[in-house]
Amino acid sequence: MILEQELEGKTLSPQEVRSILKTDNKEIVELCKRASIMPKKNSKGQTYFSYDEVKNLRKVQAMKGASMPPVKVEKQPSAIMNILNSLKEMENKLSNRISKVIDEKLEGMDEVVVELIRCKTDNETLRQKIIDLNKEIYQLKNDLNSYKPVGLGFYKKKEKQIWE
Repeated sequence: MILEQELEGKTLSPQEVRSILKTDNKEIVELCKRASIMPKKNSKGQTYFSYDEVKNLRKVQAMKGASMPPVKVEKQPSAIMNILNSLKEMENKLSNRISKVIDEKLEGMDEVVVELIRCKTDNETLRQKIIDLNKEIYQLKNDLNSYKPVGLGFYKKKEKQIWE
């Protein structure tokens, strides 16, 4: 009993725990998972176990022989999952904002395209009218040139020669 009281305040290194449990580091890690024990680190960064923790590890080791299922540790969302979720959320927000801005900017474009097509059609119609009017001007100039002055403000029309 006195020996146990002295040991309760004492810390044990991983080497001492290996010798007490007669096992390797891999199995100690597995036992720590089953017993939900997190090894502590001292100011120098060295890992140590308390006497009570080693007693618990020994109990878990004894139960392991009886093939006890491992203690299930509740999985909490890891930092990586939180970051990924935040990034996905940010991506969705950015996509929605960009879509909204593009939709607002393009909202009047349908009307502009319709107006552009109408203007192009009008332009082609006017171009055709110009071609028709140029033909008419040419014919009228030919008709005008067929009149020759006779005198005293009178004009006589020359007969057109038809080449057959």
